[in-house]
Amino acid sequence: MFRNRKYILDLSDLQYKQIQLPFRMKLLRAFMWFVLSVLMTLVYVYLFRSVFGSPKEKLLAQQVENMKLQYALVGRQLDNSMSMLNSFRLSDDIRYRPVLDMDTIPESFRKAGYGGVNRYSDLTGFINSDMLVSYRSRIDMISNMAKVQKESFNAIDERAGEWKMEMDHQPMISPVDVKYRLGDGFRFREVHPVLGTPRMHYGQDFEVPYGTEVYATGNGTVIESGWNSMGFGNYVVIDHGYGLRTTYGHLSRINVSKGLSIRRGDLLGYSGNTGTSSGPHLHYQIDQFGEHKNPINFFNNDMTVDEYNEMIQVLASKTIFR
Repeated sequence: MFRNRKYILDLSDLQYKQIQLPFRMKLLRAFMWFVLSVLMTLVYVYLFRSVFGSPKEKLLAQQVENMKLQYALVGRQLDNSMSMLNSFRLSDDIRYRPVLDMDTIPESFRKAGYGGVNRYSDLTGFINSDMLVSYRSRIDMISNMAKVQKESFNAIDERAGEWKMEMDHQPMISPVDVKYRLGDGFRFREVHPVLGTPRMHYGQDFEVPYGTEVYATGNGTVIESGWNSMGFGNYVVIDHGYGLRTTYGHLSRINVSKGLSIRRGDLLGYSGNTGTSSGPHLHYQIDQFGEHKNPINFFNNDMTVDEYNEMIQVLASKTIFR
């Protein structure tokens, strides 16, 4: 109970008396103890936080790690998006545009429109600023590339529609069943079979029996239908657009009239022996911008009879005279 008290022997009366410290000394001691306690507390807190960290810091550290994980997942998705865009770009440049006769999009244009010195100033000053700027930059690049690719596909889709219409109007099939033999072709004939004089033959003849079905070789409009006094006899002329016209001569019967819109595979009439002809056959002629073309270059002569008949049946199922 008295262990903290100090006593001194008073020799005058030979008694032990308690030592009483001055108030100043007591105050100084109290202050020193207080300062020492504060210092010890600060040292303890510092050591504790250095080893274990504060709960708030631990929470923030965990949130940072979670954010890094999320950004890593986003980075993987961005890689997948970039791979997909590159695949679209390759299809665009290698497959679609060359076929449709369209110019490729310059690489500088595909990657233009993003970046800038102060574009990402709002992301600076953070612990992970470099990472944030990197991901934002990639997102902007992908966004720009996707926009360019969308516009490109829209242009391709529009051109594809025009291209399909042009292909539909091209004279691209044989006007008669491929089982029949080809006759005289596009060449100079020293002796015309009827006139007996040398003359250029500007078409392709088909050796077909009298009354063989004759089909339109492409979409177009009938601009001539009837008798031709220049040697074709009963004939049909179709304007396919794009400067192309086809002529079908020496017909025995005509199945279409002038001004009629037709589709490839429509029945135009039947072969015959009318006009300047030495026997039943079909004269087929192609002109482009007024210049005679060799018809053999416009259709596939390697089709089988079954393939040709199936094609005509498919075309006929879609045909409505207009």
